[in-house]
Amino acid sequence: MTVTLEVAEGVGTMRLDRPPMNALDIATQDRLKELAEEATRRDDVRAVVIYGGERVFAAGADIKEMQNMDHAAMVQRSRGLQDAFTAVARIPKPVVAAITGYALGGGCELALCADYRIAADNAKLGQPEILLGLIPGAGGTQRLPRLIGPSKAKDLIFTGRQVRADEALAIGLVDRVVPAAEVYEQAHAWAAKLAQGPAIALRAAKESVDTGLETDIDTGLAVERNWFAGLFATEDRERGMRSFVEEGPGKARFL
Repeated sequence: MTVTLEVAEGVGTMRLDRPPMNALDIATQDRLKELAEEATRRDDVRAVVIYGGERVFAAGADIKEMQNMDHAAMVQRSRGLQDAFTAVARIPKPVVAAITGYALGGGCELALCADYRIAADNAKLGQPEILLGLIPGAGGTQRLPRLIGPSKAKDLIFTGRQVRADEALAIGLVDRVVPAAEVYEQAHAWAAKLAQGPAIALRAAKESVDTGLETDIDTGLAVERNWFAGLFATEDRERGMRSFVEEGPGKARFL
């Protein structure tokens, strides 16, 4: 399999495994969608790590495969491409990308689908599609400007240039830079900590933020309001407030 899902202690690791560069061919895209939907369904998966291995996250689409596709073929395929990445973005649980080596093109777009990005100090990220006479097609023109702002996103998309980890951190493309040997360990620790948290409240927080970014503030506030009130019906809310009153803040256990 080009992508696997391994679950331990509430953390599901979606591991890309298509040597040498984890090129995202159609089979890999479809497998990503399948496993994202599985991670969404499974109660034992409470947080997710997306990881490409020690050497590379994902260097982009499979250009040799795409070279043989004409306009009609890509009209048929482009929705499947976007649907695969959207399935990852819509996992209703905390998702962290553990970025090693290259995250280019589709690899960068996959990282954009995560809630948080931890990059190796030798990582390089970018959207080089313009150098092929193309634009990003797996969400890059939409998720990148929402993350780093339109002017910075246009710079990367228009030029196709790669950015090193330090610049990626400075512009907000990644959230933490660590030594390469520690990327997966730190990403897993981030996910494991959240896997111990209140699952429904985390889902509510993610959906409220993501929906609010895609709509007007009044609609976003309505989503927040409905989730906020709804959480008063959950056992986790009862447990959290009881612990606060009896033991003080930050001591509630939700598992």
